[in-house]
Amino acid sequence: MSFADALRADHSLEECLDELGEALQALERYRPAVVAVALRVHLETLLQALLESQVCSRAEVRAYLRELEREALQYGED
Repeated sequence: MSFADALRADHSLEECLDELGEALQALERYRPAVVAVALRVHLETLLQALLESQVCSRAEVRAYLRELEREALQYGED
């Protein structure tokens, strides 16, 4: 499954987002920077696992990370 396929999946993405939101609420006692670093470590591990299991390609991971960077930093907005 590619990243694009994940966006088209039934309601599982919405359900996953809801569950992640609930889990993150449990981490409110930590500073946002600590949570961000911890999430980065988990994302790195998850992306490596997706690559190793050939769920997505290196090009898809690069495109995903570029999009994440663009959205996080809001490139192109004035």
